[in-house]
Amino acid sequence: MKLAFQFSYPGGRFHGSQMQPALRTVEGEFIVACRALDLFSDWRTAGFALSGRTDRGVHARRQVCAFMTGHPDRAVSALNLRLPADIWCTGYARVDEAFHPRYDALSRTYRYYFLQTPLDAAVMDRGARHYVGTHDFSLFSRGSERSPVRTVLRTAVFEDDGFLVFEVTAESFLWNMVRRMAAALMLVGAGTWDDACIAECLDGSGKREGLPSAPPEGLILWDIEYDIEFMPMPVDERSHIYCRDLRRHHALLERVLGVIG
Repeated sequence: MKLAFQFSYPGGRFHGSQMQPALRTVEGEFIVACRALDLFSDWRTAGFALSGRTDRGVHARRQVCAFMTGHPDRAVSALNLRLPADIWCTGYARVDEAFHPRYDALSRTYRYYFLQTPLDAAVMDRGARHYVGTHDFSLFSRGSERSPVRTVLRTAVFEDDGFLVFEVTAESFLWNMVRRMAAALMLVGAGTWDDACIAECLDGSGKREGLPSAPPEGLILWDIEYDIEFMPMPVDERSHIYCRDLRRHHALLERVLGVIG
């Protein structure tokens, strides 16, 4: 039987999502947990796959993986007990054997939380609207053999609990695309660029070189839309404790840094 799982993780303790020799990665930890539970012996024959990669330091509110297993009930009941505390499953679905978490995604949504201040949210929101539609995003990605043409469905720049946030939904993204889109918006928000500069980057009239990437720590894979329904899963207490301690750690830093406010 093939199962799909929704799961979350803070990216700071991982060297990205994709497996790498001798490095701690999200995919590597997930596969180790599955093998320990005897859900499969070889991730290749099980068809283990993620919806997409996240770079080192990038977080996921809703990542998705899928794999074949002869023990679906064990997977649902025990995965959260076996995964490390900084990875937790929030939902599962029994899917068709042909399902692929990357190719069957209808859309993906990312959020970028800006740490730089002050920035002009209204001007950035106006600039972000240039991204909507089908464009050549060559200047907003690292070069690869993949087509640079992508379709962006929605964008918005708004405030959320003291943060300025760029949210973008697209059918698919290129490597580093959102971080470079965010970097361009920072230039707009700081007054270095006019918002029309983004349109010039998209149509090539500005003849700019590739843009730098905004820092990975501000990026969250926020949501992935599928034509399937995920059932909720209880999160293990270790993950609740881990998140609680992480919040306490950042609250302590706030108090320390508050002296230079």
